[in-house]
Amino acid sequence: MSAHTAKTEKLDLRLSQQAKQVLRIAAIAAHRSVSEFVLESALARAEETLADRRSFSLNGEQWTAFIAALDAPPRNLPRVKKLFQEKSIFEQA
Repeated sequence: MSAHTAKTEKLDLRLSQQAKQVLRIAAIAAHRSVSEFVLESALARAEETLADRRSFSLNGEQWTAFIAALDAPPRNLPRVKKLFQEKSIFEQA
């Protein structure tokens, strides 16, 4: 997050006195305000959570298997074929 990004949104949360105290002590140790500390920590955790949904890494053997799966001919799935031939529930009277 850029230091020049306008802060126009607000986020409220409820927490225990003990949790607030831990955050306050950690913020002091990091030379940040509690708000800065919580925001930076939450954004870092959000990035970690989303990382494997944005990109993934493969070694050579895994890459070869991945490309082979992509290049393989489609499997014959009779039940799926039948499903697509049926009328949608929205088309039925």
